[in-house]
Amino acid sequence: MGDTPPMPAPSTLALVALAVFVVNLPFGYWRAGLPRLSTAWFVAIHAPVPLVVALRWLFDLPFRWSTLPLFVAAYFAGQFAGARLRRPRGAAATGSAGTRP
Repeated sequence: MGDTPPMPAPSTLALVALAVFVVNLPFGYWRAGLPRLSTAWFVAIHAPVPLVVALRWLFDLPFRWSTLPLFVAAYFAGQFAGARLRRPRGAAATGSAGTRP
């Protein structure tokens, strides 16, 4: 059938996963300030995809099912961390940022 490419070095996988995380930070920050399910919200989630694909091409990382969970986790962790950076310290996740009883 098809030849399976060799598994990349763990250091390469870790470096690219970290880059995927960092690339998603500003998009998560931006997404957190947008109305949910708006066009801009969808753009903030999907715009980094070509950048992630470019990173994988740059590091010669072919698609492998075994590495998919790592990159998906890095992608969404970057989105989540970027959104957290936008919220004020101590703000509840319910959207009560900056309000005092």
